[in-house]
Amino acid sequence: MSAYEAKKQSKAARIFKNIGEGIIRIPKEHIGFRKQIFMLAKQDLIKTYKGAVIGPFWALMKPLFQLFVYWFAFTIGMNGNSNRVATELKIPFFVFIMVGFLPWCFMSDCVSRGSKCLRDNRQFVNKISFPVSAIMTYTTISKFYIHLMLFSFAYAYLVIAGFMPSIYNFQIFGYAALMFIFYLALTWSLAPMSAFSKDFESFIATIMSGLFWLSGVCFDSYTIKNDFIKKLLLFNPMTFFINGYRKALIYDQWFYEGFYHADYENLIFLCEFIFVLVLGIFNYNRLRKDLPDVL
Repeated sequence: MSAYEAKKQSKAARIFKNIGEGIIRIPKEHIGFRKQIFMLAKQDLIKTYKGAVIGPFWALMKPLFQLFVYWFAFTIGMNGNSNRVATELKIPFFVFIMVGFLPWCFMSDCVSRGSKCLRDNRQFVNKISFPVSAIMTYTTISKFYIHLMLFSFAYAYLVIAGFMPSIYNFQIFGYAALMFIFYLALTWSLAPMSAFSKDFESFIATIMSGLFWLSGVCFDSYTIKNDFIKKLLLFNPMTFFINGYRKALIYDQWFYEGFYHADYENLIFLCEFIFVLVLGIFNYNRLRKDLPDVL
């Protein structure tokens, strides 16, 4: 065996060892600090809106106002009308945007806030007794609380609008759980890298400002005429969750059904899910020891 091959095998062995240690370490950290994690998630939500009369309910006002602005712009402002429909199923456009906006708000907050959560909570990073991975988790949980509140309002509106509860709605539990785990794992990579580089944090903020218009919140990704772009959007995990929420709440379809390449869409996401999970474990375990010095 040549020196190059030996070095290559040694590097691969270190990578697998790093991932293996992370798989054991992260659950162990969370089991030992589970009570503190949920307590801090609640405190994070309260602290964000401390001093406001209606407190955490301001977390609902911002997305609801944004939703109204998008609805007004697309249905009234741009030579449209308030009765505009979306997709082949004749879904009212406001309902169509609202359901797509639900997962987008959570995903956007997770990426934007999660990427800088270590800088915002550097006091915990320097405490050896508190696991760094728990910071990403309680930050994500606090955003998930907001998502649940927003979902409750949206679901009530859907029922009032005539979208009666159905068996398809139960898919939301699966999509929501997958979305939570996926973006939590993503913060295991983004947060340490942002802590090492403010440029990377700024890059994330720039990307997120454009992803809204590329993820299918305001359009149906299944009915795009350009076949290349339609296939390209299958690789966007945000589009996957937006379409998934619509299947569960307004399309009355199962996750394996759809207008376009539903099987490919699920398979691509499964590969992305495994990749993000493994990469997050690897990056967190590789960088966590250096974080106190950096911050």
